Amino acid sequence: MFDFEKLDVYQKAKQFNNEVYSFLKKSKTIDSVSKNQLRRASLSIMLNIAEGSSRFSKPDRRNFFVISRGSVFECVAVFDFLKEETILSQDEFKEFYSKADELSRILFKMIGNLAN
Repeated sequence: MFDFEKLDVYQKAKQFNNEVYSFLKKSKTIDSVSKNQLRRASLSIMLNIAEGSSRFSKPDRRNFFVISRGSVFECVAVFDFLKEETILSQDEFKEFYSKADELSRILFKMIGNLAN
């Protein structure tokens, strides 16, 4: 087992990505640009956690976790757009938002722990 697979944040990011992917597969009204961007951003969260965990120096690890957190923010922006376009219901938005918020908070703490 790789070290990143043991991380709670990686498991949560993986679950988040799976839920986003399921939503995208069943949705027929999302334009291809938004669909692609959301798919790439949600996958980027878990991939950057994995890659960051492989780095030896704190600044290198921190950089990948910062990118991962940025991808969380990107997902939230796409969800906000989809909600405004009534493609995503208010309940779906709240569910994704809550999970993204949790990921963001965990990553923020990880980044802070690598500051020195």
